Amino acid sequence: VLLVRNRKEFHALGSKCPHYGAPLSKGVLRGERLRCPWHGACFNIRTGDIEEYPSLDCISCFKVTVEDGKVFITAKKKVLTLPAVLSTGSTLGCLPLAFCTLLQDLESSVRVKDASRRCLLNQNMMLLLGGGVASLVCAETLRQEGFTGRIIMATNEKHVPYDKSKLSKVMNLTAEDVYLRKPEFLEARGIEFWTEKEAVSVDFQKQKVHFMDGSSQKYHQLLIATGSNSGVLKVPGIDLQNVCTLQTPEESSKILELATGKNLVLVGASFIEKSQASRLPAPARDTNGTSLQPGAACLGFGWVQLPFQMLQNKGVKFHMKTELRELKGKDGKVTEAVLSNGETLPADVVLVGIGSSPNSAFLKGTSIAKDDKGAILVDLHMQTNIPNVFAAGDVVTFPVALLDGHRSSIRHQQVAEAHGHCAALNMLKRREELHTVPYFWTTLLGKSIRYAGCGNGYTDTVVKGSLEQQKFLIFYIRDGHVTAAASLNCDPMVSLIAEVLYSGKQISKEEAE
Repeated sequence: VLLVRNRKEFHALGSKCPHYGAPLSKGVLRGERLRCPWHGACFNIRTGDIEEYPSLDCISCFKVTVEDGKVFITAKKKVLTLPAVLSTGSTLGCLPLAFCTLLQDLESSVRVKDASRRCLLNQNMMLLLGGGVASLVCAETLRQEGFTGRIIMATNEKHVPYDKSKLSKVMNLTAEDVYLRKPEFLEARGIEFWTEKEAVSVDFQKQKVHFMDGSSQKYHQLLIATGSNSGVLKVPGIDLQNVCTLQTPEESSKILELATGKNLVLVGASFIEKSQASRLPAPARDTNGTSLQPGAACLGFGWVQLPFQMLQNKGVKFHMKTELRELKGKDGKVTEAVLSNGETLPADVVLVGIGSSPNSAFLKGTSIAKDDKGAILVDLHMQTNIPNVFAAGDVVTFPVALLDGHRSSIRHQQVAEAHGHCAALNMLKRREELHTVPYFWTTLLGKSIRYAGCGNGYTDTVVKGSLEQQKFLIFYIRDGHVTAAASLNCDPMVSLIAEVLYSGKQISKEEAE
């Protein structure tokens, strides 16, 4: 249990973030919002309700009374006695527990938010295309906000929504191990989940979606959250066996099995690729990145070299400023990767990670507005230019407050969840605008890297700490103010900065220094 003092009020909450179990006592408290130190999820300290993602669930909230200078926390079921009060010198306002009597099984901090159920009398139909977190959060929010009509999630995947961030980090898990919600959870809330159901076209005038299997489905309101596709590498030999991408649990397990003890070539130098290299067994780390991707470069200055150095120290080899020209094979399986500079690399397995593109080809020929890369244009309500049609997640480009309202595609889990939540509210005519600070995280060789904000177009940086000692905080500056921050081993600083940016307050370069 976490006891929080906010001014003169005490609140008792579950002590661990439901997302990955981070200790909330090390988080950031601003007003009535408590932000997780690891991945930025936010909770209301009065209710325990989730206010910012990536956590899907709320935290438990307990009754607090103060009598004769003692704090008592009351709950249900079991009795637990805790020690006397300790020192109260906490800058976050989170205090150790006083002598308390607790009446509850306290093993879990998780509380699932109450939701309405399907009512057959309500004939309204919400059709959600996509089986990722944007669709999932949209469906759950609809039920939590009282919608009792029909909800269908349709995806070309084989599984219910799962934690894709784990695919490159914990590769020995089954699909079921990374499920965000089990099928029975969705069923209990009256959320229909159609697997291997790929949309091939949409008739916006008739409000009908057509699927690959020849079926179709009408809707009253539509959410398009079909995500993104892996970038396609067009070189000779790309169709050889053991040339892989990483988008599904099956692909993750396959890569681990194929690459153990073998020569693995990674095409691309994004954080996903680096994370992948760091998670493979040592014999598989004869790994070659062929180009530096913009996603890595945007972190800037000396910091961008650190992940490379960390992996090089573990035997990973990088080939920069070159490209893959050809893949050669024997008996249908890849054996060599030929670079544009003429160098040949032994390759038992090739993993291609050269970015992604919006999965919007099925909308070709329609009147829905897209940018030149195929991303769907939405406003701050996640509304497209088509009535009753919303879009969310990797497939969209949206106005970003930290970019002065300019559009961007930000393909991160937390952003997709925020999109899904906002879309659901507006499908219910709430007229709520998107208000979130992008929060990204990854793990590399046991080191957790955090990033919050939007650093596009930054012109300067302020570095605190030491890159060499792998303990630092970097501020990204544009027009004299902080627009993003990245850290390694400096929790909860990125969460603190995210919360300041969320509040609308500007941090000047001088303040960062």
